[in-house]
Amino acid sequence: RGVKMDALPQGIQAGIVHHRAIDKLTDNHQAVLALKPLFSERYRRFSGIIIDISFDYFLTKHWALFHAGPIRGYIDNWYQGLLDSREYMPERMRSAIERMAEQDWLSGYNELQQVSYVLDRVAQRIRFSNNFESAGSEVERNYDALEQAFLVLYPTLQAHASAQDHQKLVPKLLSF
Repeated sequence: RGVKMDALPQGIQAGIVHHRAIDKLTDNHQAVLALKPLFSERYRRFSGIIIDISFDYFLTKHWALFHAGPIRGYIDNWYQGLLDSREYMPERMRSAIERMAEQDWLSGYNELQQVSYVLDRVAQRIRFSNNFESAGSEVERNYDALEQAFLVLYPTLQAHASAQDHQKLVPKLLSF
């Protein structure tokens, strides 16, 4: 958002298009659509965000099922790719990416407690009054259903990424 696509290098444009395709595929996948009614009314409006962030957790939990290499190498490459592209980012995003890399936010996704923390931070950043705080309780309440949906969805995302010839980009499922 806020950046003109045609001003970006081809590789970054391709990454953004790929990212959007993965988001669309995720949002419209039957396994994800079936999750939304499970959320209490208080959190249903934000169920997409909750699902996205919880899937980051499940990706770290089940990394070895889907990838041969260690997650640490992926995280380091991901940070480096973002840091190398800072010049194309708005200042606010650039600062967030630098903090994310310095504090190694992604490594925290292997803890369910971190998911709750991230969701609370998202609630604080929403620009309108909301009831999104403590959304981590919805992840705990729907843990098994979220995990099963992730395990169904992720192979589909991998196949899509492979078919799109973006093998250098592990699908940005979620917040990764």
